[in-house]
Amino acid sequence: MTLTDLPTHRRAAERTVLVSGASIAGPALAFWLNHYGFNVTMVEKSPTPRRGGYPIDVRGTALEVVRKMGILPRLQDAHIDLRRLTFLAGDGSEVVSLHPHTVTGGVTGRDLEIRRGDLTAALHAALPADVELVFDESIDTLEQSDHGVEVTFRGGGRRTFDLVVGADGLHSRTRELVLGPEEQYHRYLGYCFAGFTVPNTFGLSHETVLWNTPGRAAALYAAGDGDELHALLSFARAEAPNGAFQDPQAQRDLVNEVFADAGWEVPGLLAAVHEAEDLFFDGVSQIRMPRWSSGRVALVGDAAYAPSFLTGQGTSLALVGAYMLAGSLARHDHTGGFAAYEHDTRGFVTANQDLIGNGDPTLLPTTAEALQQRNDRLRNLSALPLRRGEQRIPRSPCPSSRPLGDSSPVHHFERSDW
Repeated sequence: MTLTDLPTHRRAAERTVLVSGASIAGPALAFWLNHYGFNVTMVEKSPTPRRGGYPIDVRGTALEVVRKMGILPRLQDAHIDLRRLTFLAGDGSEVVSLHPHTVTGGVTGRDLEIRRGDLTAALHAALPADVELVFDESIDTLEQSDHGVEVTFRGGGRRTFDLVVGADGLHSRTRELVLGPEEQYHRYLGYCFAGFTVPNTFGLSHETVLWNTPGRAAALYAAGDGDELHALLSFARAEAPNGAFQDPQAQRDLVNEVFADAGWEVPGLLAAVHEAEDLFFDGVSQIRMPRWSSGRVALVGDAAYAPSFLTGQGTSLALVGAYMLAGSLARHDHTGGFAAYEHDTRGFVTANQDLIGNGDPTLLPTTAEALQQRNDRLRNLSALPLRRGEQRIPRSPCPSSRPLGDSSPVHHFERSDW
């Protein structure tokens, strides 16, 4: 079905909004806009909802957002409860095994860690029936006027909306159309990663294993007891490999080159890279923008302020940003609403983006000295007394690790109307 097949009648009292992107920020925004009486259409370029993906965190204020949406119990049921985090040396020997919250700053019983696809499914299930949702469709052009935004779609349809919001991720098409090329907002952080799935032949359960040499990391994530693992090969690189981002074979060749002499289980993972049908390759980066809107078009989530996975806060920023944008538009016209959204949210966003700091992250120390210092800090952490709610995990032949940045996230956003 294309947008030309959809009904176009609208009640005159309602403002119409097109939301581009149906992963996390998009459906969260659509939910709240519908709640406030907007008439919402959401388009997604994928043919179906994206069900896969790595474990993600929902923390602090974002937990209050999903509670208000009524989906917190479902997310609590989907909590994957990673119990062990293990760091390995280059020869595969264990450096330290500890509880993930010791590194991530999480709190047992409060923070949630769930599969990305489970959160997407919960958000879509919460959408009211009158939210118009179209898959396998995306924006081709935008033309603004004093009366609305005329949108042409890749499928050939054409519609006019009062407002358009890009929730279409790090490489946002909406942002490019309205605020210019990505290059002027893209902040490459010096790392690349390749993610894919592999069979769980390691016997891992509710855990993650992280292997390191200077500037290189290989991780295996076992979100539960299943037959599948999420694998991640990450590496430091001073310049972004721009030529590889649109070329899957170049991505595979680059990963193979970087890890060619690696030990542990990496040779098997390299073989899996060449067979993987779900390979996802990208640079670790942020989006930093002086403004998040232009005229009748605004951005939310990674499209506006991707913090990078080094912060562990991308999902929470998307959920909080969607809530703030919808509430601001409910109180103001679009000019005042976009201004209020940015004024009230930017400090929270910037604080989370700044979590990356200037040093090597826990995931990827780039020198032998930095790696040794990281390992020493982790050993010291493992010797600290447990906090309330934590439990010491018995050692096993296949322990785990889930790496994040080395600063504790700024989880909470203080507002009087929560």
